[in-house]
Amino acid sequence: MSPSSPFLADYASVTEYLYALKAAGPKFGLDRMRGLAAALGHPERDYPVLHIAGTNGKGSVAAMLDAIFHAAGWRTGLYTSPHLVRLGERVQVERQLLTEAEIVAYTRELKPTADRLAAAHADERPSFFEFMTAMAFLQFQRKQVDVAIVEVGLGGRLDATNVVLPEVAVITSIGLDHCEMLGDTIGQIAREKAGIIKEGRPVVLGRVPAEAEVVIREIARERHAPVHSVREIFGEAISGYPATNLAGDYQRWNAASATLVARLMPPEWRLGAETIAAGLRQVWWPGRWQRTSIGGRPLVLDASHNPEGAETLEANLRQLVAETGRKPVVVTGVLGESRARALLEVLGRHAREIYLVPPRMERACTQEQLESYTPPAARALLRRATLEQVFPDARSCAIGQPGDTVVVTGSVYLLGEVLARIEPARGLGEAHLQDF
Repeated sequence: MSPSSPFLADYASVTEYLYALKAAGPKFGLDRMRGLAAALGHPERDYPVLHIAGTNGKGSVAAMLDAIFHAAGWRTGLYTSPHLVRLGERVQVERQLLTEAEIVAYTRELKPTADRLAAAHADERPSFFEFMTAMAFLQFQRKQVDVAIVEVGLGGRLDATNVVLPEVAVITSIGLDHCEMLGDTIGQIAREKAGIIKEGRPVVLGRVPAEAEVVIREIARERHAPVHSVREIFGEAISGYPATNLAGDYQRWNAASATLVARLMPPEWRLGAETIAAGLRQVWWPGRWQRTSIGGRPLVLDASHNPEGAETLEANLRQLVAETGRKPVVVTGVLGESRARALLEVLGRHAREIYLVPPRMERACTQEQLESYTPPAARALLRRATLEQVFPDARSCAIGQPGDTVVVTGSVYLLGEVLARIEPARGLGEAHLQDF
């Protein structure tokens, strides 16, 4: 089928094609992506890359680095996943989203190559995530970025992004998440994340458990990759960590990782202390303890989708209660039992009411499951609801009382659905193209 076939005539047909790739499920391993990158002439080699892995914090660190390099006057490419509302959020140049027209053009360009690669063996057809990764590499090449900041999709060792040879590799944190794919111990997960470490290339290490640090340092030593640890340089006291406009102590830990990456760049990048500080004051990264309002009521949007994230959420909720003098009303939905249990235990301690609103994802916990995962002492706080009941329109919130803060937390997919509803200028949500 030719690139100009009516099969890919418009954005709707292109997203249908991409959805079919996604529905086939994720594919791990680097051979397909290596073949695709080679067929495209290795666009990922045409610019310096910063590669970021981690259980939590990798998106925030990516956004911080984008802001720092932008503050220095450099043209930045940013690749992150999943998106919140629109597919184009995943690939940005100078924080401008990949447009629908560009997604159509790249899909038309990539499909014949994918078909050739799959001709010998059907499993060689690139996955949805590999398609998106190829789009990012090509966009960064054609827009002539000075630096590309690339977030790992899942894990690290077998992730499609791991075909890059980075100037610096970053591992932000290690926690128990995606255990069915990455391993069920901290050490096993650390080994997967550390797969992004390349021969002789420096590694920035965020705050990770001791067991994880041992594994990461062992792999770095084998690959002659110098390790730069935020703990060693900034210590334990949060007062010693860089400040950022993103809320929460954990964001200062992330700011330390971004700062170390910037310090490791050669002098010609002009990333001095003042530029780094300026960038960290101007970070834009929605859905990470993002404060806004709706109908005159304070609203906080915060992705907290795994046990490590639940610990951070608890600190933020405790501080919120101290600030306001009252417990917030919480809207939550999450994917997976272990994530749900950790989240609901925290919410049971700090919320006045908890509205259960599962995201529209096949893997989302049902309301019945969420109720069963909630500690018995907190079940009286639970309310079942739909997104439409909570937010009747873009300007209204129907839960809580005047003066209450409403917190939406849990799955990033729930946050995307909320943002699509309350910020219609973002466009219609593309939840069917979320997940990996």
